Amino acid sequence: MSQLPPPGPWRTWLILGGRGSGKTRAAAEWVRKQMESATCSRMALIGPTFADVRDVMVEGESGLQAIAPPMNRPKYEISRRRLVWPNGGHALLFSAEDPDSLRGPQFDGAWGDELAAWAKPDDMFATLRPALRLGRNPKLVLSTTPRPIPALKALLNDPSCVVTRSATADNEHFLSEGFLEDLTARWHGTIWARQELDGDLIEDPAGALWDRQAIASARTTAFEGTYDRIVVAVDPPVSLGEKADLCGIIVAAAGGNGPSRRAIVLADLSEQGLSPNQWADKVAKAYSQFGANLIVAEANQGGELVRTVLRLAAPEAPIRLVHASHAKRARAEPVAVLYTQGRVSHIGYFPALEDQMCSFGAPGFSGSPDRVDALVWALTDLILDQNARPSARNL
Repeated sequence: MSQLPPPGPWRTWLILGGRGSGKTRAAAEWVRKQMESATCSRMALIGPTFADVRDVMVEGESGLQAIAPPMNRPKYEISRRRLVWPNGGHALLFSAEDPDSLRGPQFDGAWGDELAAWAKPDDMFATLRPALRLGRNPKLVLSTTPRPIPALKALLNDPSCVVTRSATADNEHFLSEGFLEDLTARWHGTIWARQELDGDLIEDPAGALWDRQAIASARTTAFEGTYDRIVVAVDPPVSLGEKADLCGIIVAAAGGNGPSRRAIVLADLSEQGLSPNQWADKVAKAYSQFGANLIVAEANQGGELVRTVLRLAAPEAPIRLVHASHAKRARAEPVAVLYTQGRVSHIGYFPALEDQMCSFGAPGFSGSPDRVDALVWALTDLILDQNARPSARNL
C-alpha cells in the first residue's frame, strides 16, 4: 500500500523509504499513469544531478523507460533533455544543482527523486512551486531516503503534503539475493539501519543534552578492562494499568579509579504497563542475571513502598533509594558531560533509549523521560558518586 498513490486530495506526495524499498518505482509508476492517461502533459523530472535524472529516473531499472509497455514507451531526446510519450506529452529533465533552470517553464506535474541529496532544496522549491501552474490540480511527488534536512522536515509539517513510508524489507522479494542480509549485517546496531533500511527520519533537536554522533562514538562491543561494580537502576511509574507510565530499567557497570573510571550501559529493560509486582520482579531478575552489586531506585513518588516491593522480589539485594532534589535536566547534565569525556559506552544499540536521550532537554520535549532518568541514576551511582566519596591514600 505504501507504493500506491494515497487516496483523497493532496498537492504533494512524499514517499519516504529505505534503500531498495521501491520508492523510485512507486513514483515512476505515478508519472507513467499521469502521462499515458494525458492527465498530465508537461512534467518536470528533478534529481540531485542531471546524471541521476538520466541514469535513475529515465533509464534505470525502475525508470520511466524500463517500466513502460513497448507501445507507450517514451523516447529520450538527449539534445533537448526531455522525455516524449507517443501521445505527445513530455517531461523535461532538471538538476537540483541549478534551481534557476526552472525559471520560465510551467508544468502540470513534477517528480523529484532523492530530495535529501539535493544541493539546494529550498532554492529548488522556490522556483519549482510557481512553475506548477498548469491544469486544474498540478501535483508534486517526491521520493527519498530521509535525512534530517530542513526542507524535508518542513514538508512533514505541511498539511497539504501526504506521507507514505516503506522499509527495504517490504520489498525484499524484488531485491537480489543477499542484498538485504548484507546491508542488515553491515549496518546492524547503527542509526544507518533505521535511516537507510527502515526509512526513518533520524534527527537531533536543538538544545538536547545528547546528540547521535556522540552516542555512536560511544558504542562498543566490549568493555576495556574489568567491572568492579554493576547496578540495576529503576525509575518506577506512578500510575498503574495498561496506560501507566513506562518503567525505566537500565543495567550498567563501571571500572577504574578517579578520572579514568569508565562506565558501560549493558541493557535497557524498560517496559510500559507494568504493575509494581511486575516491574519489581523484572528488576530482581536483572539483578540476578547480570550479577549486580546494587539496585538503585528513585523513590520520589513511592517512598518506602518502592523499597518494600523490591525487597519482596529481591530479598538478598542491597537497595539504595534516591530522591530527586534537582530538576531532571540539572541531574542529567553532569551525566551528559561524561559522554563528551568519553567515559561512557553502550554495549550495542538501544534505539528507544537513544531516541529519548537525543530529544531530552530540547524545546518542546514532552512526556516522562523514564529511560533517561534510570540511566542518570545508574551512571551517577557508578561514576559521579564514586568520585565524590572519600578514599585513603598512602603517604
